[in-house]
Amino acid sequence: MPVEPLSQKDIEERLAELPGWSLDGDRIARSYRLGSHFAAAALVVHIAQVQDELDHHSDLTLGYNTVSLAVNTHSVGGAVTELDLDLARRVEELAPAHGAS
Repeated sequence: MPVEPLSQKDIEERLAELPGWSLDGDRIARSYRLGSHFAAAALVVHIAQVQDELDHHSDLTLGYNTVSLAVNTHSVGGAVTELDLDLARRVEELAPAHGAS
């Protein structure tokens, strides 16, 4: 099934269900704060595992006690698609177990 870019309205409606996520240019993005560098690194590893499962990867940045993601779908010219929102939902599900806020 081909992946199609979402309309601005669809993106905004879906982001309303993902607190902390926002549209940043042509990508959706979110940053998390964690209790330590080790906790942040563990979250990065967990996110990388999910990205491999979905075969969909984001820009993923590890700071001292922060993790930031920015994602769009390169195969449709860098637009936001349902794949990006699926990844965001999966990250939202796993982040609390790492103490992310």
